[in-house]
Amino acid sequence: MKVAIYARYSFDSQRDASIADQFHMCRLHAEKQGWQIVEEYSDHAISGSSLLRPGIQALISDATRGRFDLILAEAMDRLSRDQKDIAGLFKRMSYSDVKMFTLSEGEVSHLHVGLKGTMNALFLKDLADKTRRGQRGRVEAGKSAKTIAFALNRDDIPAPSGG
Repeated sequence: MKVAIYARYSFDSQRDASIADQFHMCRLHAEKQGWQIVEEYSDHAISGSSLLRPGIQALISDATRGRFDLILAEAMDRLSRDQKDIAGLFKRMSYSDVKMFTLSEGEVSHLHVGLKGTMNALFLKDLADKTRRGQRGRVEAGKSAKTIAFALNRDDIPAPSGG
């Protein structure tokens, strides 16, 4: 079976090693199963709340062209955290006769898409609520809600403090 591996992490504060770790675990599983890895795709420091990511878009494009038979990822939330997107991805892959398999869930089915898709959507809503609460608290304390930008001079060199 020809396999494509997909890995992703969300935040700049996470490490690129997360991608390497995900690839490593997926490679071990593929090797155990006797699967042939034909491509690896990744998105670094990009949220799973949308499919507008270069790595996942390349994976979808190659899948619809028949480059592989199965997508392998660590977990469904690596592919997408959006319920509509994961359902659409599953439907599109089913139409292209490409299976989805994760180390956490095994072969992805309609049941996984419904249940995990809902759980991931709830996670995103909770994260957004907590982020807004934290920003509101910072503003009420007289601080910036987000990180403070720094100025650059004409040569793209950070300007000294104060402008």
